[in-house]
Amino acid sequence: MRRFNTAGPCDAIRHYLVPPEPRLPEARGLVAQGAYFVVHAPRQTGKTTTLWALARALCAEGSTAALHFSCETGESAGDDLVMAQGAVLDSIRRQAEIDLPPELRPPARWPDASPAQLLSAALTSWARSCPRPLVLFFDEIDALRGESLRAVLRQLRAGYQSRPAAFPAAVALCGLRDVRDYKAASGGDPSRLGTSSPFNIKLKSVRLGDFTATDLRALYGQHTAETGQPFTEEALARAWELTQGQPWLVNALAREVVEEIGVAPPATIKAEHLEEAKERLILARQTHLDSLAARLMEPRVRRILEPIMAGTLQGGDAYDDDAQYVRDLGLVAPDRPLRVANPIYREVIARVLSVAVEDNLDLEPQRFVLGDGQLDLRLLLEEFAAFWREHGEVLGQGLPYHEVAPQLVLMAFLQRVVNGGGYIDREYGGVGGRIDLLVRWPFRAAGGGREWQREALELKVWAAGKPDPLGRGLEQLEAYLERLGLGHGVLVIFDRRPEAGPIEGRTHFAEARTAGGREVTVLRA
Repeated sequence: MRRFNTAGPCDAIRHYLVPPEPRLPEARGLVAQGAYFVVHAPRQTGKTTTLWALARALCAEGSTAALHFSCETGESAGDDLVMAQGAVLDSIRRQAEIDLPPELRPPARWPDASPAQLLSAALTSWARSCPRPLVLFFDEIDALRGESLRAVLRQLRAGYQSRPAAFPAAVALCGLRDVRDYKAASGGDPSRLGTSSPFNIKLKSVRLGDFTATDLRALYGQHTAETGQPFTEEALARAWELTQGQPWLVNALAREVVEEIGVAPPATIKAEHLEEAKERLILARQTHLDSLAARLMEPRVRRILEPIMAGTLQGGDAYDDDAQYVRDLGLVAPDRPLRVANPIYREVIARVLSVAVEDNLDLEPQRFVLGDGQLDLRLLLEEFAAFWREHGEVLGQGLPYHEVAPQLVLMAFLQRVVNGGGYIDREYGGVGGRIDLLVRWPFRAAGGGREWQREALELKVWAAGKPDPLGRGLEQLEAYLERLGLGHGVLVIFDRRPEAGPIEGRTHFAEARTAGGREVTVLRA
């Protein structure tokens, strides 16, 4: 029985698989043109699976000797360009022995060459001896760094004019980033990435996209066809909503349901199973999510994500390169406007940034549960207000994303309590200067069935030189409540003006109404 794959390339025999070649429709045309091009996408989106399948298909058609191989073994070489080139050439030879027939493989021995020309001499020798034009896919090219990467790129550029008789006819460099970032990785000025040098022969950069909603349904449909286990329409919709088609997440959610939670065929997979799987993935901090979380402290990532979270991101040329970098990492969506790529990433980002606070909160979640099983949100907010009066100033200065530090502290407080049985849906981004939270808490209804308590909060900041955000906050909260179908909400305003009074005195509750008559609890802090 095939499985949902979350580790390494997909194999159609062992894994459920979205057909790989259609995900990169431009590639065949670029190869036919004899192009040198770039394929980039975030990690674990299917780059290796797609290029490996394309190389095998091209080779089987008989017109080219196409080979996909990895440069990852050259990462440890650092600036040792001889060691790095040797690792790349070893990878080429090893993969050729697996994927190519003997007559298309490289010469038995690479020619001698100067340290700066090892790769160029080897590829020239192979191209001259091979009966077909060479097509090479350099996967994980950005594993190389510094002088090693510079040497590889320069040799490919220098040999370009000799193709196809004496150099590979077509080359694809595949990695996490677009070629415009290779300059920084190869020792260039990372603040000026406006040129693709030292690989300025590339014809095009192609981004491998995420799954479409149709792809997700087809992938899950393979599981249903082979096991008889169906997904409800609500489950399929929830999987799409949570993942927005990110391939690893699509596979990981389904795998978590089937293999870890243990919803075995023929039992129907429901939306609540996907919800539980999402929570388990986030709490487990699996490698994919951990690798994204590790990027959050990078200055270029922080310069984009911090204002996205605060809702204060401004457009303009100053953000272009950093925004593209964060898109290439997969943290934000590939299209505009700038926003976190999917709800699971939104959750991971917020939890990672607030975990230091959450881990040090001495709270007993059960104390905030009423006799009927519902969450006592008012008590929770009062406890937070008391906590904020005592610790707010220190915590607000100590968190790395200073612009959203108060919001992160409140989210940590809520998470510490709600984590025992409920969920928090976070919405942030745009230019509204707010973070919206929906707390969903299950409780046992009078008739014995389970119902969901829903509580909406909007978090805003009163910044220096700005008017009181109360009026605007009530307008925004009313729109949020109307969308959710709720009649009451909470507006939290953190006063961060230099002239604001002491935190002990300014932290208090008030009541207000929206223009539409909805009741609002206002917490000023």
